[in-house]
Amino acid sequence: MNTLKGKTLFITGASRGIGLAIAKRAAADGANVALIAKTTEANPKLPGTIYSAAEEIAAAGGQALPIAGDIRDEASVLAAVAQAVERFGGIDILVNNASAISLTPTHATPMKRFDLMFGVNVRGTYLCTQACLPHLIRAAERGRNPHVLNMSPPLSMKPHWFQHHVAYTMAKYGMSECTLGHAAEFKAYGIGVNSLWPRTAIATAALQMIPGVDVAKCRTPEILADAAYLILTSDAKTTTGNFFIDDALLAQHGVTDLEKYSVTPGNKDFIPDFFVD
Repeated sequence: MNTLKGKTLFITGASRGIGLAIAKRAAADGANVALIAKTTEANPKLPGTIYSAAEEIAAAGGQALPIAGDIRDEASVLAAVAQAVERFGGIDILVNNASAISLTPTHATPMKRFDLMFGVNVRGTYLCTQACLPHLIRAAERGRNPHVLNMSPPLSMKPHWFQHHVAYTMAKYGMSECTLGHAAEFKAYGIGVNSLWPRTAIATAALQMIPGVDVAKCRTPEILADAAYLILTSDAKTTTGNFFIDDALLAQHGVTDLEKYSVTPGNKDFIPDFFVD
């Protein structure tokens, strides 16, 4: 099986939560991680900065390069990619994890919030992919099994996924449309492009944006980290264009006991995530 030893990952929004968990799982193999996020100073309501994340990645066994930046800004992203390449010699894997959420109906979604979701989720994913593409092509030419992984859901045109939060759904589906299109576009290069999404709600800081969620009925980010690892160590030439669901992917690899991912040991009543029928 492939490992991520010596590979360089560029991960957006990795100062906490799912992005950090994916980074630490890669670091356990001895990977290099360039992480770009906006959080440079600790916030009591939102734990984790790019610097504390870098310390955790190093402690897990990897090399970390924390970069303060806004993925909505082209100059910021291009500078971050250049820093990563200068430090580590290239980029083998891009994880588009950063995301903005607002589960609001149309009358309660200010355009500033609409623009934030589209700026981070759609533009940010597209921009980071575009900026990393030359380096991913180079990685393919060097036989380094390059991947793009978007943390976004399977596409579904069922109205119930839209009716309560049209703007958020469109923004998340924009990330998934990048997967659909880029998988086909980059296939000739040998770059794998896939999406990954959880079956259940995941205990992260993003839950603070959703009132009334019982964290005790969630799973931990590590389930997505382990699922992401399976994707990122698969053959990029044949594993592409997929919309993976975490537990189904793990089951395909023989992992069916998911108890260790439960926030509450023994819990069987999980909150389902969005976009999974």
